[in-house]
Amino acid sequence: MTRTPFGPHRVRAAGTAIIAGTAAVVLAAGVVSMPSIASAAPAPAPAPAAPSSSAPAAPSTTAPAPAAPEQKNALAGKTVFLDPGHQGSAAGNDLRKQVSDGRGGKKDCQTTGAVGVNKAAEHTVNWDVVQLVKAGLESQGAKIVLSRADDKGWGGCVDDRANAANASKADLAVNVHADSTSTGADPAKKGFHIIVPKLPVPDPTVSLVQSTTGRKAAETMRDSFKAAGFPPANYAGVNDGLQARSDIAAVNLTKVPDVFIEMGNLANPAEADALAGKTGQVKYAVAIIDGIAKTLLAAPKSSLLSPSLPQGSENTPSTGETPPTTTSPSNGLDLSGLQALIPLIGQLVSTKDPSAILSLLQTQGQDASSQVLKSLLSVVYSAFGGKLPI
Repeated sequence: MTRTPFGPHRVRAAGTAIIAGTAAVVLAAGVVSMPSIASAAPAPAPAPAAPSSSAPAAPSTTAPAPAAPEQKNALAGKTVFLDPGHQGSAAGNDLRKQVSDGRGGKKDCQTTGAVGVNKAAEHTVNWDVVQLVKAGLESQGAKIVLSRADDKGWGGCVDDRANAANASKADLAVNVHADSTSTGADPAKKGFHIIVPKLPVPDPTVSLVQSTTGRKAAETMRDSFKAAGFPPANYAGVNDGLQARSDIAAVNLTKVPDVFIEMGNLANPAEADALAGKTGQVKYAVAIIDGIAKTLLAAPKSSLLSPSLPQGSENTPSTGETPPTTTSPSNGLDLSGLQALIPLIGQLVSTKDPSAILSLLQTQGQDASSQVLKSLLSVVYSAFGGKLPI
């Protein structure tokens, strides 16, 4: 990757039984064949089925599995700062301007990012995935602040974005990137990694936050990527999905817990296609949403930041009371069912048929997982110039 602006826009089982029941209904209608997904543990998603020459039949009227209690708005009161790394152009600004790297040195203000072997622009991949993440989190009540308003205009230098994350008083900041190891094809190097800062960081607040709640958030995101079937990167000294670096301004300057994601290698042909394809982007987005939600809902009260920096809904000074170690289990949102449905999502997307998507959603009921699915599909469908009539 070539290293790296501002505006605002709860995780319990929706129930594998609900998702499995939904899939059974759709399967009965002959939409697509899939292996059993009765197990709660997600498996790596197979390649999406080829587009059908006709729209899939509507699901049968067989009654779906009983709905679990609704878990809407599980993230209400939470703020997430999302940074789709890089940007589409200089927009009249000097990308080479030297700004603080958070270690006493300087680095380039910004770049337009890497280009995949399939010609996919990293800044656009990052933007597209973040739009899905934003939609999924907002469907659960989270407040989203974006580092940049679009994929064409100016989004700020790397230090500007860290400052914007701090000013947002976010419970969590997430930087979304796609790496590249070569200007040509490099199929041997693959996988995701989460960048964490080498410690200590000169700023004592940053060092405290990123070595505690920030590190825990990074590990949680790593676990969500692995659970979704993404392999940890096999290059650049990555250790079980984590890579410690001193040159990344975002993790050196951000005073709220920060997770810096390199989703995959754009020089790897297979990963480049997954990163640029709508079905692949849904899979990446579900993993990111899962990591964010688990981080926010598992964090004890007053733990996301040091008491000296009260920011966000949970970042208030301690009252002296011992906070609970985790939130109530009823506040969870199990997205493993969505991972199992990604092959089906792929076929629905390739049909570009909103009625087929609606049929799927209607069989799921109105649990939280369904809300997330609906929001993701709405964004994907809009990419084809249409809207879901919902």
